[in-house]
Amino acid sequence: MQQDHTPHQVAQIQGVQTMTGRFVDPALESRFVTGERQARVVHMRLFAGFLAAMLIGYALVNPLYFTRADELRFTLLLLPALAILAGYAGATAWRGYAARPMIDFASLLGVAFLIMAENTLLFEEMHRAQVQLHASIAINGLIVMAFAAIAFAGQLRWFAAWLGCHACVYFGIMLVTEADVIPLIYATLAYCTSAAVMVLLNWSVGHAHRQSFILSDALEAERAKTEELLFNVLPPAVAARLKAGQVVADSYPDVSVVFIDICGFSDLSRRISPGHLVDLLNGFFLLADKCAAQTGVEKVKTIGDAYLAISGGNSPSHNSADAAIRFGEGVIAGLPELRAATGIDLHIRVGIHTGPVVGGVIGETRMAYDYWGETMNIASRIEGTAHPDGIAVSETTWLRGRGERHFELPQVITLKGVGDMPVYRLADKPSAEIIRLVG
Repeated sequence: MQQDHTPHQVAQIQGVQTMTGRFVDPALESRFVTGERQARVVHMRLFAGFLAAMLIGYALVNPLYFTRADELRFTLLLLPALAILAGYAGATAWRGYAARPMIDFASLLGVAFLIMAENTLLFEEMHRAQVQLHASIAINGLIVMAFAAIAFAGQLRWFAAWLGCHACVYFGIMLVTEADVIPLIYATLAYCTSAAVMVLLNWSVGHAHRQSFILSDALEAERAKTEELLFNVLPPAVAARLKAGQVVADSYPDVSVVFIDICGFSDLSRRISPGHLVDLLNGFFLLADKCAAQTGVEKVKTIGDAYLAISGGNSPSHNSADAAIRFGEGVIAGLPELRAATGIDLHIRVGIHTGPVVGGVIGETRMAYDYWGETMNIASRIEGTAHPDGIAVSETTWLRGRGERHFELPQVITLKGVGDMPVYRLADKPSAEIIRLVG
């Protein structure tokens, strides 16, 4: 027996993660990474713009303190940094960006290396000028590291690889530029502390986003199931209008209404067990549903043992009368197989009338799209005049749906609540086309 889960339980099942924080399901992991990277596009563009503005700001201030040679060196480092940032911002507009973390990896690492080289020049100039602003310069490197931690949120391995490359260059510069051991030790402690904080930031943001993602994914699945159920109960166009908060009320000037009823159902229900009766009705309604789908006829509802369908309503039809008759022919053609499966000598009557109806949804609970009008009543009355396993139609239906079909001569019958009306009964001449319709 299948067990139903709440959205939270579904999220827990789907969101099983490995020790590194990744989802066990590769498809789920791929959807998460792509979705998160796409969601961060705007933020990464802002980062690129912010960092470019910061570097340009340094370039504007540098002539006040830098020597001409160092100013030229700084500019030579600035230009490729700005080019990388511009290329990076442009890459985020590419459709394939979200699926390629290497773009962030290479761009942020290239910018970080260039900023470290520029910071070296800043340190030298500050030392020459005997200005103690080393802390503010160190923050420049932390800014790139922080954005890398956010860019790779949920991708700890990518961030760890990026941090490893960054550390190698950083400590390489420190070993070359620092002659004393004590500053090197403090620089190492400061870097390791910063790196640890950034790793924690990367993991925390990624973990929070993963939990949010699996809950959102589960809720989306539940929403899809709800919509599927809604579309199963209501026509898609009607369901869309209801979701938009619109009042659903329509007028159809020319549709064909089909009523199908089981002959002698009351007597039949007394002779067989309730379980067998349910199986019989289920088989009959499934047969009618199948024929409705094949002929483009819209199932409206079942009323006890009766089946009500519409041709030309929410499912437009070139000739609603022809489609309605083909639907009735198909259901009748499928009865022998149903009789063999159930062991019940089942017979039905089909009544069809073509005319105007009004359709819509009323109420707020157990909603269904229903039809009203005199056409519905006439079709119901005509159904009672049909022969067992036969089709009876009104004159308006006969005029539009006769085609090459053979009908008996019309008989004027007094219909209850309607009056005298000519009724045409389809002659009993099953064709190979009808058999193929059900088979």
